[in-house]
Amino acid sequence: MGRFALRLFLSVAGVAIVTATAFYIVPRNPTTVGFAYLLLVLLIASNWGLAEATLASLTATLAFDLVFLPPIGRFTIADPQNWVALFSFLATALIASRLSARANRQALDAVERQRDIERLYTFSRAILLTDPVEPVAKQFARKLAEVFGLDAAVLYDRRTGEIHRAGPADFDGLDRDAMDAQLRDAASQGTTFFDPERKRVITAVRLGSEPIASFAIQGAFMQDSVLQGISNLIAIGLERARAQDLAHQVEAARRSDQLRTTLIDAMAHEFKTPLTSIRAATTSLLSSPDQPLASRTELLEVADEEARHLQVLIDDAVDMARLESDNNNQIKLRRELTDPKELVEDVVASLHTQIDNRPVEIRSEGSLSPLPLDRRLLKLALKQVLDNALKYSPPRSPVTVRVSNGNHAINFEITDHGPGIPAREQGRVFERFYRSPSVKNQIPGFGLGLAIANHIVQAHHGELTVNSVPGETTFRLTLPLLQTSETPAPDAQGARR
Repeated sequence: MGRFALRLFLSVAGVAIVTATAFYIVPRNPTTVGFAYLLLVLLIASNWGLAEATLASLTATLAFDLVFLPPIGRFTIADPQNWVALFSFLATALIASRLSARANRQALDAVERQRDIERLYTFSRAILLTDPVEPVAKQFARKLAEVFGLDAAVLYDRRTGEIHRAGPADFDGLDRDAMDAQLRDAASQGTTFFDPERKRVITAVRLGSEPIASFAIQGAFMQDSVLQGISNLIAIGLERARAQDLAHQVEAARRSDQLRTTLIDAMAHEFKTPLTSIRAATTSLLSSPDQPLASRTELLEVADEEARHLQVLIDDAVDMARLESDNNNQIKLRRELTDPKELVEDVVASLHTQIDNRPVEIRSEGSLSPLPLDRRLLKLALKQVLDNALKYSPPRSPVTVRVSNGNHAINFEITDHGPGIPAREQGRVFERFYRSPSVKNQIPGFGLGLAIANHIVQAHHGELTVNSVPGETTFRLTLPLLQTSETPAPDAQGARR
C-alpha cells in the first residue's frame, strides 16, 4: 500500500515538474505543453497502471487549464479546449494502461509457462533416473514436492496399494484417513477434488482411459495443463517401473530355467566319471567271478568310493537347486560340531578333479575350536568359493586356503593369483546372476555360486567378503563362535554328517 501511495505522489509530482518547466524555462506553447503532458501520462500508464495514470490525467488537465489556457490563472472547464485536453489525457491513460497491463500479463504468463515447462522437464528427468532400491512411487512423490515447491504431496499407487507422502508440511484441515479415502476414490473412479482456498488438488493418474493411481498436492496453484502433464509423467513412470519389474521377473525365470538345464548337463557330465568307475568294477567282477580275493576287494572298494562320490554330487546338485529357487526364504540349519580344518580338507578332496595338479595349500593358524555349523551346507559354500578361485586364476598358479581363529570367530580365507576384481565390481559379485562383463563370455557360469555361498554364510550369522587387487584376490568367510549355551549337543551316535 505504501508503494502505491508513493506512485500516486510521484505521478502528481511529475505533472508539477512538467508544468514548472514549461512555465518558467521553456517558452510557453500550449501545443508543446499538451504533448508533454500526454507523454508523461503515457509513461505513467505503461509502467504503473490505470489509477496512477488517471490521477496524472486529471492533474494535468487542471494544470493545463489553469496555467496555459486563457484566461490564465482561472479554471474554465466549460471551454471546449479544456474538454478536449481532459478527454485526450484520460483516453491516453486508459488505452495505454490497458495495453500495458495486457503486455505485462502476457509477459508474466509467458514466464510462468516457461517455468512450468522447465519444472515438467526436471520432473521427467527425475522419473527416468529413479533408484531401483527405493519404491518408485515414493521417489515420484518426493520429487514432485521438491521440483514444484509444494507444501505437501501424496501419491497413491493403485497397483501396490501403497500411499507415499512428501513435502515439509501436511495437508491443512484434512486428516490422513480422509485424505487416503479421497485418493483411493480418485484412483478408482477417476474423480478430481479442488480446494482453491488451500491451493489443494486431488486428481487421478490415468493410463489411457483407466485410472492407475492418484496424487494430491497443496501449496501452489497450477494450470490444468500442468496437472495433466504431471499426471501423464507419473503414469509413464509407474508403467515403466512395472515393465522393468516384469522384465526382471522374466529374466530371473529364464535364468532359472537355464540353471536347471545347466545343472542337468553338469550332473550328466559329473556323474559319468563315478558311474564309469562303478560300471568298470562291477563288469570286471561279473566277468571274472573267480579272481583272487584281493582283486575283488579292491574292485569293491573302488565301486564303494565312487558310489560315495556320486552321492556327494547328487546332494550338491539338489542343494544348489533348492537354494537358488528358495533364495529369499530362511535356510534351516542342522548344526553339529565340526573341525574347521577337517572341513577344509574335505572340500579340497572333493574338488580333486577340478584341482588336478594345481598347487593348493591348506594352512591352519593357531588353535581352532570346533565350530557348530551345518556341515553339508557350509561345505557347499566353501566349494563354490574355492571353485571360483580355480576358475578365475591361471591354470598353474597356487591357491591358498587359510583357516584361523580370531575375535570370537573362525575365518576361512581362499586366495588366488588371478587378474583380480575391479573395485567397482567387488560390491556386486555376491548378487545373483551377476558376472563381470570382462569374463562373462570367456568363462562359463551363471553368477550363482558366490550368491549361494553368501546366502549360506548369512544363514550362519556370518559374513562373506572379498578383497582384490590385480594379481591377488582373497575371499574371507567369517563365522562367529556360538556361546556354550548355544552349542548344539551331538546326536545319539555322536557322529558327524
